[in-house]
Amino acid sequence: MEKKLMLVINPAAGRGGYKLNFGEAMHVLDRGGCRTTLFFTAGRGDATRFAARYAADYDVVACVGGDGTLSEVISGLMQIKNPPPLGYIPMGTANDVATTLDLPKNDTAAAARRILSGVPHPFDVGGFGENQYFAYIAAFGAFTEVSYATPQNQKKALGHLAYVLQGAAQLSKIESIHTRIEYDDGVLEEDLLYGSMSNSTSVAGIVRLPEALVSLGDGRSELVLVKKPLSIEDLGDIAASVLTQRYDRDGLTILHTKKARFLFDKPTAWTRDGEAGGEVTDIQLCNYQAAINFIF
Repeated sequence: MEKKLMLVINPAAGRGGYKLNFGEAMHVLDRGGCRTTLFFTAGRGDATRFAARYAADYDVVACVGGDGTLSEVISGLMQIKNPPPLGYIPMGTANDVATTLDLPKNDTAAAARRILSGVPHPFDVGGFGENQYFAYIAAFGAFTEVSYATPQNQKKALGHLAYVLQGAAQLSKIESIHTRIEYDDGVLEEDLLYGSMSNSTSVAGIVRLPEALVSLGDGRSELVLVKKPLSIEDLGDIAASVLTQRYDRDGLTILHTKKARFLFDKPTAWTRDGEAGGEVTDIQLCNYQAAINFIF
């Protein structure tokens, strides 16, 4: 049975690598019964506008790009009633969502086959304040600027290494942030190095949360909080614990919650899915359970 497929393409993602075997991908989709309409983005926000305006007219929506492109498409789908299932052809640098879902990366033909053979699964979407959304993470604190502060030319030339180099350059700038967090089960008040609310096993392509901790459609997100270290050695121990998935040490907290309110003493910068999210002193985050059906 023929299906109408809306395919949103970010031509800048993955160094334009989607062109490599895009013809084969389109052939795969055509042979699989998809009548595909292409929408090319030209700037930030285009993918959201396309999805919000046109997605309801299609049986399936998919996007070619990185996590930022995917996030924009999801934001558009959140603006319509009963959005169609979502497929993903990952072509970015970190590809956290693709890692979490075990999707083929930087191979449009393989990812197109997965859209045809995969099954739609309930997928939670994060809410960030009023009428803003995130696909997999909203975060503040140490290293969260890396994904959008890294110059685009470095991303294209160095790929994932660019993120690591930019992160190392921030070591001397690390400051703790006094934070009050009101969540489902109580209140915390700490000096934090880092905080996030996420629905992913992969963060920045480096940190992995145990799969047993993360359920993608259960209506609860993971709060990850890193307290201010007492010393440089303590900071090193925390970093080692995160990288080796040992989350039982002092200074590192992981909680599950449907909503969380963050209050700060001064304006604090956030990122949403690797893009700048603005500065706030008071922000409410929430989990929209099973808001979309993700094909994987």
